[in-house]
Amino acid sequence: MIDTHIHLNFEDYIDDLEIVILDAEKAGVTHMIVVGIDEGSSKLAIELSKQYPNLYASVGVHPSESENMFEMQATSTAFIEDMIQENKVVAIGECGIDLYHEDFHLDYQKEVFMNQIELAKKYQKPLIIHSRSGVRECIDILKPYQGQVTGVFHCFNGTLEEADEILSLGFYIGVDGPITFKNAKDAKAIATHVPIEKLLIETDGPYLSPEPYRGRRNQPANVKYILKALAQLKNMSESDVDDITTQNAKTLFLLP
Repeated sequence: MIDTHIHLNFEDYIDDLEIVILDAEKAGVTHMIVVGIDEGSSKLAIELSKQYPNLYASVGVHPSESENMFEMQATSTAFIEDMIQENKVVAIGECGIDLYHEDFHLDYQKEVFMNQIELAKKYQKPLIIHSRSGVRECIDILKPYQGQVTGVFHCFNGTLEEADEILSLGFYIGVDGPITFKNAKDAKAIATHVPIEKLLIETDGPYLSPEPYRGRRNQPANVKYILKALAQLKNMSESDVDDITTQNAKTLFLLP
């Protein structure tokens, strides 16, 4: 199993990081992609990837962090270009559009997002897309880049039609803890609808813990519950789903 989206660079894991990584390994997690949301967390993701052989890093500016940059009148994503040269950096992100909160600055988020798309194109790195309440905007921004960039819509929460558009752009879709929730009809419908060859499994820890740990801190070992739920939805064996989603992740992120 590969946890394609985990924030081990957050303070939530500062007291027991080695135990969390060991528990993941015991659960069968072979690779974990530690995802940055700003310069500091991206730098820490790289440091962790150097410290632990099975960790890899993604570097980028989360749309919520771009809002903070707006408040400070800062626009630079230059640090990404400096960090992208590190050999365990496998993606750019998470980046995208987040319109969940009322006080967003869409034009500014677009500018920061497009800067990162251009870097992904330049360095041929996949994008990890955050699209909470902004799936349509992300798709429209990416359309002119069809065939030039790829990546994953992490923790996807759009419609079936939007999922089809994303697949047509050459992107994967990430499924998370909500597919284990009894009443998460939309998440289950997406996971059922999208071909297994275009799905990635991810925890988004420390958030979105699956059942039976809902409401607690999430961790990469819990990706096994997402795998199990996905296998049930697909009417496939857990072994086959593991093999296919692992290969998907290796193909997208060029993992060994």
